[in-house]
Amino acid sequence: MEKLINFLAIICVTANGSFAQSRDADLAQLRKVNATFIHNFVTNDTASHNRIIHKDFVCISEQGTVVPRDAYLKAWAHGFDMKVYKYWDYREEKIRLFGDMALVRAVNKYIIINDGKEVTGMTIYTDTYVRVNGQWRCVQAQITPVSPENFRGDDSIVRKYENQ
Repeated sequence: MEKLINFLAIICVTANGSFAQSRDADLAQLRKVNATFIHNFVTNDTASHNRIIHKDFVCISEQGTVVPRDAYLKAWAHGFDMKVYKYWDYREEKIRLFGDMALVRAVNKYIIINDGKEVTGMTIYTDTYVRVNGQWRCVQAQITPVSPENFRGDDSIVRKYENQ
């Protein structure tokens, strides 16, 4: 009986170690995909972006509209204009895993030029990912404006883009 208990304990420890490694690998992959997602926006890279969004992808815009994949990619090709955006970052990245599904949430700060004046704003997004053939694919993105009283500090910036 003691041998059986020891054997089961070894299996549990080994399984927990494998689970932790798998979880860490998933988190690392999702951080990388999220960085690519943001970089694709800033560089208007639709070819790269096309590879990380699911064939059934939709975006829920700040206005509450559901934007299908084709319309989303068409807008993505020219969505970030360095003549308009002076600054862009993402911060407070949080990734939650649920088996073959994950939620990636972060906050974006931006400074745009509107009618010759600088306007600062923030949005918070949640991207839903599913694992397809071992790769994480974004199936839905949802963007929500952040009111000024809820603006976040700069201490959790992951990456920033500036137009000097």
